[in-house]
Amino acid sequence: MKKTLILNGSPRPMGDTAQLLQVFTGKLTGEYKIVDAYRCGVSPCIDCRHCKEKPGCAIDDEMQEIYGYIQDCDNILIASPIYFSELTGKLLDLGSRLQTYYCARHFRQEEPIAKPKRGAVLLVGGGDGSVKKPYDTACTLLHFMNCREIHEAVYSHNTDKLPAVQDKTVLSGIDSILEFFHHES
Repeated sequence: MKKTLILNGSPRPMGDTAQLLQVFTGKLTGEYKIVDAYRCGVSPCIDCRHCKEKPGCAIDDEMQEIYGYIQDCDNILIASPIYFSELTGKLLDLGSRLQTYYCARHFRQEEPIAKPKRGAVLLVGGGDGSVKKPYDTACTLLHFMNCREIHEAVYSHNTDKLPAVQDKTVLSGIDSILEFFHHES
């Protein structure tokens, strides 16, 4: 059974992103863990430089459990509303804690995550900005978590006029992500 980590960057428990995640998890087979960036106990990176010299992170919080799931999972989905043409702030706070993986590779010449993964990005927005920047940022985060294959961006970018769960394009994109996640490498 495949394991999927879902990083949810939405502040609204029943907003468009959350509703799309309900559709996604309703069709997902295997085990999954959703990390809600707005409600989890993860502090942002404080640039203490601990991980430049040693494995792991000096901050002892819920991220320690998430690091373990990153090691074990097969797939990672980043889901976020688009705020000012970027991922949400709390999701970026959580993403900043991936600094330990950067330091492992670039300073300590270690591979921090042995198991390769597949990644995908699900974005939701009102339509006044671009999806390119948040998708690129999410791809950077996915690469740090050893996602070697990343699905093309899936997004609903007209939620000011049409609820995301009624957007046929994004619903089709979710099916495509599910197929991508379950494909054998």
